Amino acid sequence: MVGTTIEDVEDFLDQKRIAFVGVSRNPKDFSRTLFRDLREQGYTVIPVNPQMPDVEGSHCFARVQDVTPPVDGALIMTPAAKSEQVVRDCAQAGITRVWLHRGAGAGSVSPEALKVCEDLGIRAVAGYCPYMFLPQTPFFHKIHGFWMKATGAYPAPCH
Repeated sequence: MVGTTIEDVEDFLDQKRIAFVGVSRNPKDFSRTLFRDLREQGYTVIPVNPQMPDVEGSHCFARVQDVTPPVDGALIMTPAAKSEQVVRDCAQAGITRVWLHRGAGAGSVSPEALKVCEDLGIRAVAGYCPYMFLPQTPFFHKIHGFWMKATGAYPAPCH
């Protein structure tokens, strides 16, 4: 599978209605901070977690296939071992863009999930944190993006 390009990132972030699969029950968790910040930046963020009825006043769906009206993309923050099934669920829901999050640690990227994306024609952003690309982002995340550019790990333009 071809690596993530900056166009993949921009295409995903151009979508304004996204499912957030794997948002944490813990209000102090990183995923909840990202959930709030995406909302503050104008995104309609739909939480998906089968273990919660709502997240910060928004109805939480058990499965991405249950989200109505449909979303334009899905940010996946589940453990990598669950990502393949989540990508399959996204395909079943008609979602053609996914972001497999990775910040510190293993993140949500797995070879199996990427293979499903490739096989089903799902455009994937794999292995990055959205904070690195959002216009209004905390300083630390700007440093992370700068470091990735300096080391050649930042998404390249499509050729």
